[in-house]
Amino acid sequence: MSVFSSVRTLAGKPATIVAFALIFTLAAYLRFDFISSVTHHVTHDTIYYDKMVRQLLEQGVYGYKSESPNAQVAPGYPLFMAAVYKLVGYADRDPYPAIRCMQALMSLATMAIAARIAHQLGGTVAALATAAAMAVYPPFIWANGAILTETLAALLLLLYLRLQLSALDKLTPHSSMLAGAALGLAMLTRSEYAVLLVASYAFLWLIRRDTFRTAKLLFFAMLGTALVLSPWVVRNAFTLHKPIIASTQVNPFAAGTYPNKNYEDGLVDRHGKTQMEVAKERLRIGFTQHTWTYVKWYTVGKLRAIYGRMFFGAGHSPLYPVIPLRQPVHVAIVLGGLLAGALQLRKWRRTALLPVVFLAAISVTRLAFVPEYRYNFTAMPILIVLDGLLVAAVIGRLLQHDRRSGSPAPPKEELTHAAL
Repeated sequence: MSVFSSVRTLAGKPATIVAFALIFTLAAYLRFDFISSVTHHVTHDTIYYDKMVRQLLEQGVYGYKSESPNAQVAPGYPLFMAAVYKLVGYADRDPYPAIRCMQALMSLATMAIAARIAHQLGGTVAALATAAAMAVYPPFIWANGAILTETLAALLLLLYLRLQLSALDKLTPHSSMLAGAALGLAMLTRSEYAVLLVASYAFLWLIRRDTFRTAKLLFFAMLGTALVLSPWVVRNAFTLHKPIIASTQVNPFAAGTYPNKNYEDGLVDRHGKTQMEVAKERLRIGFTQHTWTYVKWYTVGKLRAIYGRMFFGAGHSPLYPVIPLRQPVHVAIVLGGLLAGALQLRKWRRTALLPVVFLAAISVTRLAFVPEYRYNFTAMPILIVLDGLLVAAVIGRLLQHDRRSGSPAPPKEELTHAAL
């Protein structure tokens, strides 16, 4: 019998409902207590988002760090901000508290979706473990105070993962189109998520080896994505006279070409060159003349910089600690998720591996850009889902051991299956 196999629920349905209610009550208390009890800091990005949104509402010009129209940033978060500004009457009231409250609700919704994914893949125990970890993981509380894209991006990414899992199980045009639409929403917040569409259907082809069906479902997924993105693309075509699908910001890519963020290494003469020209020249010289330095930086160096520490949001005072031993907990979540993902690879021909595919695709994509630990934020819910599956699998193994040793079996309630 497999080490990781069936897991019985540890209590009846009423007890499970009570457990989820207590976890979500704790999560809601921590989030709303945090945003109402500390002084929140404002970042450089937030200042420019605020200027951009006010300019959009008052002059009808969508331009980041510019009084002229541009597509420097994707429109998802700025449009969310604009809606809240209008709702609260930003001319007379500070819109930030309302945005923070909305983000706290988004955080709870993200937690619910993550628990649903864990339940689908690993049963009730996995869902409880996932919800409990997400309820108290400090960045999921701190980020609600930041007027930044992270909270909205995490929600939309988890929504897309949930719908894409369903699409790969149902294999219908409608489900694929719906998942594609969710990806479109996610891309309007973080354009690099586009890689997940290719990764999802490449994975489907790999486990099914049905080229025609995969191509058909990919077409409908792309159609759903295109429908959501079309207003943005049309706006760019008419206003900027360019077919821009995502955004045009170059700085994160260019900054990523400086090993260990040494921006004064003098590798390339930057005078009179665009950021992209400098970045391309740095990559050419770096990988040919400083090969080991650049290979190390574009692999373990950036991964360590991204996942090595937790995201603290925009900063606040006094520190809202949430839990003790925060850094060890973060490291344990990352390592546990990686272990769970590695164990899943033993039985890789199933859709339950999709969270691992997402995690790998996101991580590889991030290697192209400047590494910041805030970039691990949207990957952490997926790692916590994998941790939940690992917890369920370990408990399942212990229950199997009890049954083999002659101990009374747990009550015959709902039977679930761990994905590991």
